[in-house]
Amino acid sequence: YAFNACSNLTSVTIGNSVTSIGEGTFANCSDLTSVTIPNSVTSIGEGAFYYCSSLTSVTIGNSVTSIGVDAFSDCTSLTSVTIGSSVTSIGKWAFWQCSSLNIIICKSAFPPTLGSSVWANVPTNANVYVPCGRSSIYSANTGWSRFTNIQDSSFINVELSVNDSLMGHAEVLLNSCDSTIIKATPNSGYV
Repeated sequence: YAFNACSNLTSVTIGNSVTSIGEGTFANCSDLTSVTIPNSVTSIGEGAFYYCSSLTSVTIGNSVTSIGVDAFSDCTSLTSVTIGSSVTSIGKWAFWQCSSLNIIICKSAFPPTLGSSVWANVPTNANVYVPCGRSSIYSANTGWSRFTNIQDSSFINVELSVNDSLMGHAEVLLNSCDSTIIKATPNSGYV
């Protein structure tokens, strides 16, 4: 409960030497808006971010293996969460009452084991993105099957920059599990 009820706390940088976020660490931090949990962290304790009502975005690093009971319960403004590739279990009520949650990115190849009511009051039509070729496994898994929009995703971000826009421009036309298509269009006089 190190920062419990620090209502004016708006942002947090968690250092790379931190290995766990303990029980209730940021609970009731009502002005906290986003948090990125680095790859050094392996566990998120019970109620760690409980009732962070302004929290809109959470990114959980790839070393986290477990998310505790009530970890993000009642984060009513939470719209997106990215769950790292090593998460194997999510405790009961972890995302209970996250009624604004509409994007769930789960990078784990196998659906993490869910405690009871993990997704209670999370919209069933939330967009759930899972690793390529895994949507059918998630769709057949109890707890995950409640979602109607589970999609395969590559999780590879392609960013383009043109170092001389006088010569032309480039754009990503498709970035899917199977391929990425980039189109370069030269300006007149360039190839």
